[in-house]
Amino acid sequence: MPELPEVETTRRGIEPHIDGQRITSMDIRQPKLRWPIPQHLAKTVKGLTVLATKRRAKYLLIELGRSTGAEPLVGTLIIHLGMSGSLRIIQGKPLAPAKHEHFDIKFNNQHMLRFTDPRRFGACLWMPCDESLAILDNLGPEPLDEIFDGDYIYKKSRKRTVSIKSFIMDQKVVVGVGNIYASECLYLSGINPKKAAGKISKAKFAILVDAIKQVLKKAISEGGTTLKDFVGSDGKPGYFAQQLNVYGRKGAPCPACQSPIKQITQGQRSTFYCSNCQK
Repeated sequence: MPELPEVETTRRGIEPHIDGQRITSMDIRQPKLRWPIPQHLAKTVKGLTVLATKRRAKYLLIELGRSTGAEPLVGTLIIHLGMSGSLRIIQGKPLAPAKHEHFDIKFNNQHMLRFTDPRRFGACLWMPCDESLAILDNLGPEPLDEIFDGDYIYKKSRKRTVSIKSFIMDQKVVVGVGNIYASECLYLSGINPKKAAGKISKAKFAILVDAIKQVLKKAISEGGTTLKDFVGSDGKPGYFAQQLNVYGRKGAPCPACQSPIKQITQGQRSTFYCSNCQK
């Protein structure tokens, strides 16, 4: 599943190609994604200009509007990559769409944004400028924002009996710490993923927050993780997976103590950790 670094990598990849460009058409071949693509969407976005390309959690937010006027913003195109989705910039004459390439957005600079999603758990929604969507309303802070610090997460964790891994993956607590990076951050912090969030000290949370910021910044700078379902906006994979310490390394030696990495299941997801280094 594309996680925050993959989505941010995608945002940065498509931004220079679409910002300031006008949409000439949108071709929707498969509207039945996680949520149905609105029937009016192709007509609504035609002729609008990309004012900004942003990200909130794992959602890409493409702000669309008119290039002139006191209030140019018309609405926001919200795209989620789901389990296996990707966006790719195609320049010039595109190849005929393949089976899982569900929609194209064409721009006046002869570039095209193509959405591919074999499992169809992704989404493409529309949010008018005077409305909001429930999926964005109750999200926690961004992990790289200043508001996300040791004090914040310590206060949030008090009396919580849920495991620390599930806690930091709760989008209402902090957004974008997905399964891969949760395992990596807990390893770097020396925290056992099974430990109750409410039993972790303030000092340890400060270390964890630093690890989260460090791991995500590094993953973004290196293009996200190289998993089979993720490709960058130029079609090239990221390269961060080669440097993972524990995720996907069951039985391999811990980089620090050489003990074998263990794998357990938490919340129907795989967790990897070192029982010797993480207490």
